[in-house]
Amino acid sequence: QVQLVESGGGLVQAGGSLRLSCTASGRTASIYAMAWFRQAPGKEREFVVGFNWNHDSTATADSVKGRFTVSRDYSTMTIYLEMSSLKNEDTAVYYCAVPLSKRLYGKEWYMTTQYAIWGQGTQVTVSS
Repeated sequence: QVQLVESGGGLVQAGGSLRLSCTASGRTASIYAMAWFRQAPGKEREFVVGFNWNHDSTATADSVKGRFTVSRDYSTMTIYLEMSSLKNEDTAVYYCAVPLSKRLYGKEWYMTTQYAIWGQGTQVTVSS
């Protein structure tokens, strides 16, 4: 089994920055890709950013392009979501997710059904 643990959420003012972390443990050899999603109150869970391990291909939602970036530490199986120029509409619970034993491309990134493992989520609140 694979476990995902997110951290780094909190309260930040609009225009500020925040960094989230997600560390994978367990059968990490089955992880070929990782992604961040978010879910705001009353809304569906939406894709934010993702990448394929050892492939260096990434995908980023239009709503966060130029503001959010993803980085990773292979040695600890940790991915980071660097968020800057935060807006009120970025307020959400942020989830780390993993599809098992496959990479993702194109529209597949956006489909929650492609992901087998989810973290518990971390709250990000952006205040005016």
